[in-house]
Amino acid sequence: MTPQPGILSAVTPAARYVVLDVPPDVAPNDVVGRLRELRIDDSLIVGLGDPLLRAFGAAVPGVETFPALSGPGCAIPSTQGSILLQSRGEDHGDTLIAMQRAMAILGRGLRIVEDVAAFRHGTGRDLTGYEDGTENPTGDKAIAAAIAADGSSCVAVQRWIHDLGGFEKLSPAQRNHVFGRDRATNEELADAPPSAHVKRSAQEDFEPPAFMVRRSMPYGTVTEHGLYFVAYGRTFEAFAAVLHRMIGRDDGVVDGLFQFSRPVSGGYYWCPPITDGRLAIA
Repeated sequence: MTPQPGILSAVTPAARYVVLDVPPDVAPNDVVGRLRELRIDDSLIVGLGDPLLRAFGAAVPGVETFPALSGPGCAIPSTQGSILLQSRGEDHGDTLIAMQRAMAILGRGLRIVEDVAAFRHGTGRDLTGYEDGTENPTGDKAIAAAIAADGSSCVAVQRWIHDLGGFEKLSPAQRNHVFGRDRATNEELADAPPSAHVKRSAQEDFEPPAFMVRRSMPYGTVTEHGLYFVAYGRTFEAFAAVLHRMIGRDDGVVDGLFQFSRPVSGGYYWCPPITDGRLAIA
């Protein structure tokens, strides 16, 4: 068995994320049968949520429902779905066609609860102009961080809505202190405050280190826009540790990101390995 190829592939110019629920009148075993029919290549990644896994009696150690959390002046919602689909391509036409092909096999009777078209901005920057995923592990370190021994992976996803107008009203120094980096050079600031995102989320500062492979992408329209956060790990433990620190559970200091952005969705999904291009689901 091998990992789904899209997990560690380079970020494509476009992506589409669809979260599905399985209504009570749809048999879980039928859904699993359809999942086994999907052809998994670099254009499609599939994740299964705890509701579906429980429904058809699969026991996957460490897989759980995304927890709703709160900290001083901030909240993290849970919108756990049954299935996460991500299509990848050179443009939104590619990703829509790949998603339609998957849904033609899988979608009968399922409910779409989130459908987000995302894109690569510049050299891999957030809509704020700051680089995203600067400290991502690469090569063998990425495999060690994101892929379990059986070839599976765990992915955490959240949709964040940005107040870009409010963010741009901050002074250049205030904007840099939110992230802890210089927007133009991406250099880490020596005088960054404790709330700076780089200090809240520095993966090497955790015990054990909280390394994960982030594949987040911007999304949106004129009226609503932000970041579709995506992080792969061997388990969910690294992501959970970073999230707890971001909301101040460790020391009461909340991540500066909450000054202008808020998460509105959140889910955990298990990405099964593949055999001969098909999901290896027991």
